Amino acid sequence: MMDNNIAKRIQGLRDRLVYMQDIFAGKHSEDAEALETRLARFEERASKDELSDPYAELASVEDHFTHVEQKLDREITPMDRVRIVRHPQRICLRDILENVYDNFTEVGGQDEHSLDPSMLIARAVIVRRRGKKTYEQSVLVIGQEKGHGAEYRNGGSAKPWGNAKALRYMRVAETEGIPIHAYIFTPGSFPIEDYPGAAQQIARNIYGMADLRVPVVSVISEGGSGGAEAIGLADRRLMLSHGYYSVISPEGAAAIEGRLKQGERASPELIEACAKNLCITAEENLRFGYIDRIVKEPPLGARPGNFDFFRQLRQEVLRATDEAVVSTRLLPGFRNWALSRLRKPDVNMDEMYVRWDLTGGERERLREKRQQKFLRLSRAAAHDRRPFVKKTAGAFWDWLAKPWISFKYDFYRKHQRKISGMVEEVANEWDTFKMRVAAPFRNLSSSRKAREQESELTSLSAWSGEERKSKWNYISPRYKIDRAITCPNSASYGCLDLWGPDLFAEFAGVCSHCGYHFPMEPEWYVKNVFDAGSVIEFNSEIEAGNPLNFPGFDERIAEAQKKTGAKSGCMTFEARIDNIKMIVAMLMGSFRGGSFGAAEGYKFVEAANRAAKKHYPFLAYSHGTAGIRIQEGTHGVIQMPRCTVAVRRYVESGGLYMVLYDTNSFAGPLASFLGCSPYQFAVRSSNIGFAGPRVIKETTGMDIPPKYHRSYRALSRGHIQGIWDRREIRNNLKQALKTIGGRNLYYR
Repeated sequence: MMDNNIAKRIQGLRDRLVYMQDIFAGKHSEDAEALETRLARFEERASKDELSDPYAELASVEDHFTHVEQKLDREITPMDRVRIVRHPQRICLRDILENVYDNFTEVGGQDEHSLDPSMLIARAVIVRRRGKKTYEQSVLVIGQEKGHGAEYRNGGSAKPWGNAKALRYMRVAETEGIPIHAYIFTPGSFPIEDYPGAAQQIARNIYGMADLRVPVVSVISEGGSGGAEAIGLADRRLMLSHGYYSVISPEGAAAIEGRLKQGERASPELIEACAKNLCITAEENLRFGYIDRIVKEPPLGARPGNFDFFRQLRQEVLRATDEAVVSTRLLPGFRNWALSRLRKPDVNMDEMYVRWDLTGGERERLREKRQQKFLRLSRAAAHDRRPFVKKTAGAFWDWLAKPWISFKYDFYRKHQRKISGMVEEVANEWDTFKMRVAAPFRNLSSSRKAREQESELTSLSAWSGEERKSKWNYISPRYKIDRAITCPNSASYGCLDLWGPDLFAEFAGVCSHCGYHFPMEPEWYVKNVFDAGSVIEFNSEIEAGNPLNFPGFDERIAEAQKKTGAKSGCMTFEARIDNIKMIVAMLMGSFRGGSFGAAEGYKFVEAANRAAKKHYPFLAYSHGTAGIRIQEGTHGVIQMPRCTVAVRRYVESGGLYMVLYDTNSFAGPLASFLGCSPYQFAVRSSNIGFAGPRVIKETTGMDIPPKYHRSYRALSRGHIQGIWDRREIRNNLKQALKTIGGRNLYYR
């Protein structure tokens, strides 16, 4: 009869063997077969009671397992890491709550009865000591919960209301003044556009986290693009050594790189190559500067029984929280001494107490440090071709202009408004007095005015006789298409065929029957929306590159640059509409589908800063964007929080930020710096959403209804505030600027 303890340990070894075979997907089969043979022989002898010292021999088998795991761990590939974080035996957030914290209460729902079981919220307590005295420190723990194969957890893919739940409790933590620990275990957010919509809610989360005035520490195990960024904007970002952080899954990248059609699957070799080329590992993200520290895991990744790992994770989380708090202290000497002490590897954080309560000034410094940290990221990933003299001259001019702008807006305009208000009050009183005095004489002329109005209404209008003239400064080159073009809505609305020269010239690409908007070139908007001769482009020398040295991507970038004449997918310029000055950042769908990378992020941040310095309104015009440029990996995905921070700083300085969508706007930009604006509009026939129909089908198995991403659906769920006809963009923008922005087109 086999001892129960030995039987349990044998079962544990079998689980380790299955785990090893799963994560290596057929590789290293010789090692797996050797372990299986030895374990089977031991189990057979143990069942026959042929072992003289079963515990000693079992320890020898376990040592053999450990030796093989350590050997294989040194040969692990990026795709192996992906399989590790997806495995049901991988640690989950509940394991961390039970082993890292001293006590906790789940507050965001319970198991499958939660609003969104894939997002777990808990109030936890950590007990620390200083000498003989103990201190209980509260913390809010949030994160995606996969469970160990629990289907109702949705694989850690949070739905919009799950991310909304996380943001709600982050604000509760800010009110209560307690730190936030965010654990990222997600392949990406669930791409559903029911209210409030996946993209819209992620944008709200990132925008909200940029302003949190409590310490935020994030720990990345599986960081999938927008789903990770929804809770990932933190003061300190840690990453587990066997985790991955990426703009897209390796399978998704392989489908794009292999140009696969629906239903086709990429080869394992292509998937492995994409996982390597995307640079998704902890070491690579640390080198890029997108994480602050790596938490070492046991061989082949952390599992629930690795209690030493949980102790180490507790130390690292405490150290990161203490660092975020201490970095806000005013005295440089004390701050530097405390930080150097915290960073010593032999310090027991449980025996070191640091007060986590922050004063008002410390909260402001914490927020400022977090924002500046993200603004500095990824600048080196873009090619800044601006001449040194030009950059120096620009910086010098900003330095010279700053006192004048400060005087103009902070002093002159402020007092001017007070004086104007007093003058208006006096004028109103004077007008009231005149009306009372003139009232007896007003009735004498009323009958004559009535007869004049009657004559005007009943008489025919005079025909001007002028010939029809073109009203567009720019005409699409497609007007040369000398043939009939069928509207996509002809089957539904019976639209007649349109003659190409009429459609793309006089009609501005709009069907004269149903109003469907055909896509137009970026130049059409630059030339026809803004005042003639007012557009002045800046930072055109900032160029998209290939920071990951992704195979073949240099040629594709060069091809896009040659085709469009642009150096990147974002054009930034100053312009005027009816003499109203503004800054515009245009995402050009003609440049690789409007994909957004480090260069585009660099230009967008600089545009927001320029708008703030000059006190101009800031318009983000999405002519079209397919999302983050996957070939740039995390250099691209980091633009989501980075550009959102720039927008938040601009808005908080008093700026008016507006967004206008056209054609197709999807994924990362929509789920961050575009989607966070309070004033968002769309051109008719545009599509707006987090993921396209094909991606939704592949990730969820759902067939979405026709026109699922059309702008009117975004309008109905509150994502945008209005839908405009292309031919009326100029007038609508002018009206919006004057009504939303007011007299000064700047809030404060």
